[in-house]
Amino acid sequence: MSIEKQYKSMLRVVSKYEELLGSVSEEEFIKSPPDGGWSYSETYSHIFQSNLLSLHATEKCIVGTGVMSTKRIHWMAWLILFFGTFPPIKFKAPAKIAAMVVKIGREDAQNLIAKFKIRLGEIKSKIHKANTYQKTKHPRLGLLNAKQWFRFIEVHTVHHTRQLKRIEKMLTVDS
Repeated sequence: MSIEKQYKSMLRVVSKYEELLGSVSEEEFIKSPPDGGWSYSETYSHIFQSNLLSLHATEKCIVGTGVMSTKRIHWMAWLILFFGTFPPIKFKAPAKIAAMVVKIGREDAQNLIAKFKIRLGEIKSKIHKANTYQKTKHPRLGLLNAKQWFRFIEVHTVHHTRQLKRIEKMLTVDS
């Protein structure tokens, strides 16, 4: 899939996040599900903070401040990026990423989304400059180049739409 198609795909998914954000009250947004999982608020915090960090990693590859490596991508990471989905099991966020998750308000979520969309467009326009062998380390997937990071951001963003549906079901049952 081309960078342009991935970019448009991400914008479509992010518009769904924005629609959900506009359809729930502040109270619903910060309410934790009865199972103790993340609230909408915490999920948005995770998604967009992680995506901004991933864009930073992508940019490091573009400007050449990552590491040079001819080593091939790990087979599991290749499968995830190729098929565009994580395996159908629940993952815990890496400790460093999980520690960043906080409850945020709807306005903060909207600001994170806006910042993400701006940075996404900036990175998209530069990604063609990246050296394929310039890479930065993902906490679970190993060394990724700029195009692989960009694809990961798309996969990650789409992945969490399922989590939002689970939260919605749990909050509906709890009401």
